[in-house]
Amino acid sequence: MNTLKQYLTKAKTEHWAVGHFNFSTAEQLKAIVEAASDLKAPVMVATSEGEAEFIGYEQAVALVKSYQTEGQAVWLNADHHHSFDSCKRAIDAGYDTVLVDASKLSFEENIRTTSDVVRYAKSIKPDLTIEGELGYLRGASEVQEKMEISLGDYTKPEEAADFVLRTGVDRLAVVFGNIHGIVTEQKEALDLEHLGGIIEAVPDTNLVLHGASGLSDADVAAAIAAGICNVHINTELRLAFHDSLEATLHNDPTQTTPYKFLAPSLEAMKELIKAKIVLFGSAGRL
Repeated sequence: MNTLKQYLTKAKTEHWAVGHFNFSTAEQLKAIVEAASDLKAPVMVATSEGEAEFIGYEQAVALVKSYQTEGQAVWLNADHHHSFDSCKRAIDAGYDTVLVDASKLSFEENIRTTSDVVRYAKSIKPDLTIEGELGYLRGASEVQEKMEISLGDYTKPEEAADFVLRTGVDRLAVVFGNIHGIVTEQKEALDLEHLGGIIEAVPDTNLVLHGASGLSDADVAAAIAAGICNVHINTELRLAFHDSLEATLHNDPTQTTPYKFLAPSLEAMKELIKAKIVLFGSAGRL
């Protein structure tokens, strides 16, 4: 089986993308892995700092390793870890890869923090891959009414080139109109021309689209065709899980058996994940 980095490089060359899906319970992880397995797709799973605190860093690693031992092409990412200490915690726990999100710091501080994590990671496990983030990605992984987006938030191509050179990151999360979460009172749209400028500046770097929940299929497909090779989905998964669970408990309020009242939520997640995998073009890539 190829490594995560090999799959991402292959995806970039062939213009498809590896899906990245967050979880905070063992049941949600099961839904993600089973959906990817059914479609023979490599997949990244992830916990943010909050999700990792909830399920446990070592516990998340152990769960994912159990699927890896079965031969599943799944890798665990520490998503949006904002400090050296939180990244170190994930690395020490055994995560396969880490996103250092120091994007709210100054450019130089972002480089310094990201570089420190890269050096530490490589000293522990040379093939452990690190993602950096550049640009201001607004919003949160929830439903919001509106989110003001400024051109000043976008990843600057010239800074991207400098950032990649000085940090040595394997992947770069970029901003070109994307936001975290879903907005209900405005239309989200990607600036594909700006993405083209970033790609020209860092042609050999694997680029990541965060905040894909709420974007049109056409925008996501166009971004992948342009060169994005890794796409993050979280809010849509949370909604699928929540809405199905709410409906199940409403329709059968006396049901108290977790594996029974959770089953429809997992199926709702699997259906959504499979649709995203097909959109990303990663089905049948194993």
